[in-house]
Amino acid sequence: MSIAILQDFLYIALELMLLFFAISFVINFLEGYIPYANMQSLLTKHHPLFGALIAVAFAFVTPFCSCSTIPVVVSLLNQKVRFGIVMIFLFASPVLDLTILTLMAATLGVKVAVSYTIITTILSILIGFTLEKLGFENQMKQVMVKGEVEIGKKRNMKEALQETFHLMKTVYPYLLLGAGIGAIIHGAVPTEWISSYMGGDKWWLVPLAAIIGIPLYIRLSTMIPISQMLIAKGMALGPVMALMISSAGASLPEITLLHSIFRRKLVFAFVGSVMTMATLSGFLFYII
Repeated sequence: MSIAILQDFLYIALELMLLFFAISFVINFLEGYIPYANMQSLLTKHHPLFGALIAVAFAFVTPFCSCSTIPVVVSLLNQKVRFGIVMIFLFASPVLDLTILTLMAATLGVKVAVSYTIITTILSILIGFTLEKLGFENQMKQVMVKGEVEIGKKRNMKEALQETFHLMKTVYPYLLLGAGIGAIIHGAVPTEWISSYMGGDKWWLVPLAAIIGIPLYIRLSTMIPISQMLIAKGMALGPVMALMISSAGASLPEITLLHSIFRRKLVFAFVGSVMTMATLSGFLFYII
């Protein structure tokens, strides 16, 4: 069995690494042609719904984990971008990554990736504007952060390749971790156990997965191979998606960082919102 697990690990890891490298290279090369300099104007001087869609598009092309999103959030707040728009970016950025979504389409199917994108986009917008409507803007602390994330720089082929290698150094441990866990699930965990206890239409599995995901701090890139194997073993798609969204959308390190710029009430609202988004997404995937 150990040989089979090793073979699964090597196959999954190689497939994911090649896909991730190729997709990242294309995105890094094209990123410099996105008009980031006009981002603030687009976010503030148009209809709120237009600004929300721009925030989601911004989330697509900023390959940040939940913790890396914080400096960008602070920068947007300091530039007086509308609170609801910033919250939409905060929720969308960790769960909407063009590279990971392409990887998701390749491994879990185009229908799953498209459904995931639509559901998380809509819920991010709804939750962001809801927090603004409920007056959570007054729960922000006055914080200025020095330094900005360098985005939007035009790159030639060589620079894009160097940036891709740099990104791979950051991401590959998580890809390998996900491949390892996925291989163990595939080779060592009985299919009957997963299908019996974690499959079917047990409604309580969805909120349970949403709660479990937050302390796990599993990046979306790590969750892809794990989700692939859980689904193959018979776990229902709803709980898998809830686990994926909650683990990517919030983490204990991110919550700690948010506490430095948000008051406690808003931090609790953020955690509750991520769990709500993960739970609702999970239930919607039952329908799909």
